[in-house]
Amino acid sequence: MAESVIPVDLLNPGQVFACIGIMELADVLQGSSAAAFDWSSGSTVRFCVSAAGAESPVERIMRFLDEAEVITRVPAQSPNINLWKSSWGTTPIVDAPSDPFPFPDPSSPATLPALLRDTSGNEIMLEYWGDGTQRDNVKFWAGAAGFPGAAIARNALALARRSFRQHCEQIQKCANNPFALSADQSNSFRFDWRRDYIPIQEGFSPNEHSDIQMVGYPLVEILAAIGMNHARPCRVTKLEYRYGVIGNDSNALLCPVFHRAALGAKHSPVPGMLFRRFAMYLDWPGKKGQARCITKVTEETFDQ
Repeated sequence: MAESVIPVDLLNPGQVFACIGIMELADVLQGSSAAAFDWSSGSTVRFCVSAAGAESPVERIMRFLDEAEVITRVPAQSPNINLWKSSWGTTPIVDAPSDPFPFPDPSSPATLPALLRDTSGNEIMLEYWGDGTQRDNVKFWAGAAGFPGAAIARNALALARRSFRQHCEQIQKCANNPFALSADQSNSFRFDWRRDYIPIQEGFSPNEHSDIQMVGYPLVEILAAIGMNHARPCRVTKLEYRYGVIGNDSNALLCPVFHRAALGAKHSPVPGMLFRRFAMYLDWPGKKGQARCITKVTEETFDQ
């Protein structure tokens, strides 16, 4: 087994979701992943993840992201086949009529599912935004003219690779602190609130100034989107969510199912394990009812 330890800000929901994504990807790429959040050092919080094999899980994930391409899926005979724009990326692959699709064919290409696939055939889905179950789909973004989630993922991946080359020289060097990797980012899934703003609160809109570029964190966005595949924060209202994390107790790392459950739990899903819970509040950066962005995060106190 190999292990990675990275810093994480528990008051940044995107980073917490991205930690879940790291654990999910490590399980796909290497198998037998386990993890825990460690706040035993006080204000410094670390995320510990282990997986089978000799390669550091986060380094393996960085290598996967450096090779992967974004592939959009569309069901056979879907109207979305002809609605796809070339500016959004490679033409979607059409599933065979007998292939199961993760959710009903969406009304527009904006929420078509996507795959991240590397040159060796390893792949992981990006599909949380189209969830048709009773779970909240945590879709904070709303692109102009139906800009799709697959295109947001493609752009974020390209920005991450460019930043790898500019700041890390080698992708593995980013593995020590992947959530610090930044780039000018014009669109995102709105998971990392360091990039977002409310124009009416700031007094102006950067969108109206061509010489202003918002700095985003593309690795956080991609990994958080992966983290949403099997885990969701608890929706309180459309503008309020709650999320939880399990702490490292006696160096015990837990398999993915417990961290998925903890994210939306009121109390620890593992009796006796350390647990912290946070509330995040959102607002409308533009027109009400469209995109939402995180504006405030607080830690909640409760009886364990």
